[in-house]
Amino acid sequence: MTAALRILWNVASYRLARLEMANMGGALVIMLALRLPAAEVAVRLGFAFLLNLLVYLNNDYLDLDADLRSPGRDDPNTRYLHHHRGAAVSAQLGLLAVLAALALAWDPGLFVPLVFGGGVCWLYSARLKHVPCADIPAMAIWGAAMLTVAFPPTHAAGWALALLLGLDSAVFETIQVIRDHDADARTGVRTTAVALGVPRTLLLARVLLVVGAAAAALAVHPLAAIPPVLAVTLPLGRPDRYWNQIRLLLGLAFLAAAAWVYLHGATAGLLVRCSAGGCALTPDL
Repeated sequence: MTAALRILWNVASYRLARLEMANMGGALVIMLALRLPAAEVAVRLGFAFLLNLLVYLNNDYLDLDADLRSPGRDDPNTRYLHHHRGAAVSAQLGLLAVLAALALAWDPGLFVPLVFGGGVCWLYSARLKHVPCADIPAMAIWGAAMLTVAFPPTHAAGWALALLLGLDSAVFETIQVIRDHDADARTGVRTTAVALGVPRTLLLARVLLVVGAAAAALAVHPLAAIPPVLAVTLPLGRPDRYWNQIRLLLGLAFLAAAAWVYLHGATAGLLVRCSAGGCALTPDL
């Protein structure tokens, strides 16, 4: 038990320090935009934290051998995990049991992020992150699925915001594989960037930004499309700097979308309305 708790602490402290549980922040923004009660927010945030612990521990467990060969990840925490593999498995099973029990007790809709968010993350860690043209769609699905923790599955406005962040996740993964292109190519890891090359992968990122802008304009408001459109015009330059610029612009777009939902009625949701001029998502006010 002590070893399992220490492993969970190591995972939480490492990932939080690297801001790698940012989906919890996105989930909180969605819950505030939907004006969920305080008790609902507390339970769903707790569920999101435990789910993040599960998926990141699973990722570290599956990547253990590779991390031990990497100077950047061969640290005391990695070696502790290596020497306590059984405790790591027990910790994962324990988290899974707690999450399932919480979903049954509070809202069965929480099985959506557990099954799809957790399941896609497991597939990504086990295989898909090394499969060209599968790594990016996997992260898009994962990004959206993890955010369904923030709302009941019947809430259309929640789905709209989660799907927008799913598209953002695809953009971030595209930039991530560009950043890792040289290291991955040297070690024989085939990602989308290694398979397509940096220029075509950058073009893919820009196409995804255009898709995200169109989705934001259609599902929320045209003003929410401005930041991703601006992002399309940015040069790659240094990948780390480009990464931060894209995160800032897409973060602003998401906050604008969430603010629109908040101001126009949290319980209203969005509906597809069609006329002779075509179809659009509009607020059900």
